[in-house]
Amino acid sequence: MIDLLKKLMLTPSVSGREDKIREIIKKEVEPYVDEVITDPLGNLIAHKKGNGKKIMFCAHMDEIGFFATYITDKGFIKISPIGGINFLASAFCEVVSENGVPGVLVPEKSGEMPTAETVYIDIGAKTKKQAEAKVSLGDFFVVKPSIKRLMNQRYVGRPFDDRVGCAILIEALKQTESQNDLYFVFSTQEEVGSRGAKPATYTLKPDIGIAIDVTGTGDKPGSKPLAIELGKGCTIKLKDSSVICAPSLIKSMRKIANENKVKYQDEVLPYGGTDTSVMQTTAGGALAGAISIPSANIHSSVEMIDMLDVKEAVKLTALLAKEL
Repeated sequence: MIDLLKKLMLTPSVSGREDKIREIIKKEVEPYVDEVITDPLGNLIAHKKGNGKKIMFCAHMDEIGFFATYITDKGFIKISPIGGINFLASAFCEVVSENGVPGVLVPEKSGEMPTAETVYIDIGAKTKKQAEAKVSLGDFFVVKPSIKRLMNQRYVGRPFDDRVGCAILIEALKQTESQNDLYFVFSTQEEVGSRGAKPATYTLKPDIGIAIDVTGTGDKPGSKPLAIELGKGCTIKLKDSSVICAPSLIKSMRKIANENKVKYQDEVLPYGGTDTSVMQTTAGGALAGAISIPSANIHSSVEMIDMLDVKEAVKLTALLAKEL
C-alpha cells in the first residue's frame, strides 16, 4: 500500500488539472471493474455491476495549490490560491510546477502573516523573459510532494488529503465481491467546493453515498478539542460543518464495524466539509456518510497519518460494499 501511496502522492494534480493522477488511478482499477468512465468534469467512475443497492464511494483526486497569475519584470511569479491554503504553513516551502519547474514560495515581508497578495514564487529567474520561458500564466504549482516514514507506522508528507482516500478506494475495490451495484468515484475539484462529486452524484443517483477523506485530530499540542486520535482506527463521520450524516447509515456502519472487529472512532467535526454533503443533497438525495482518516497538520507540507487507521479504513470500506 505504501508503494501505491507513493505513486499517487508524488503526482501533482491541483483542482481542475487532475489528468495525470486520473490516468494512474485508471490503470490501477481497470482490471478489477466492469467499466471505467470519465465524465465531462473529469471524474473517474469505476463500476462493479450488481443487482443490489446502488452504492457510490467517493474520494477526491485533486489537491490544493497555486495558479500563476502574473510575472513581474524581475521574474517573480505572483499566484492565486486554489483551495484552502494556509500561507503560514506554505511560506518558505519548496514548490514545483505542473511542468516540473522547481521554485520556492516566500513572503515579500518577513515578520508579517503571509497572504495570497504578499507571497511570490521564485524560480531563480533574473528577468520576466527568463521566467516566461519556464512558466505561463495559468500554470499550477504545488508544495513539493513527499512521503516519509516516522516511528510507529506513522507517515508524514503531502498530499495525504486525499490521495490516501484514493488509495483506500483502490485497495477496497480490488478486494470486493458484492451483489450490490458499486460505483467507485474518484472526484475532481473537491478542494474548491466539491464541484466534481455533484454532477457524478446527479448522474448515478445512488441509494447510498460514502465519502473517503481525511479528518482532523485532537491529540497534538495546540489541536482543537476533538475526540479523534492517530492510531485509534478510522472514523465514522457523524457530522461536520457541511453535513449531518444519515442516522440509519451510521447505525449500519457501526454494526458492520463492530461485528467484524474493525477499529473505528466516532467523528464529530465542528468545521470542514467533504463530498459527503453533495452526495446527500444532489438530485433526489441519498443516505450519506463518510469514513475518514485521522490526519494531523492538514493542508501543510507535513500532513501525518497512521497506517493502522488506513488499514482499518480499507477493511471497513470493503465490508460496507458487501454488507450494506
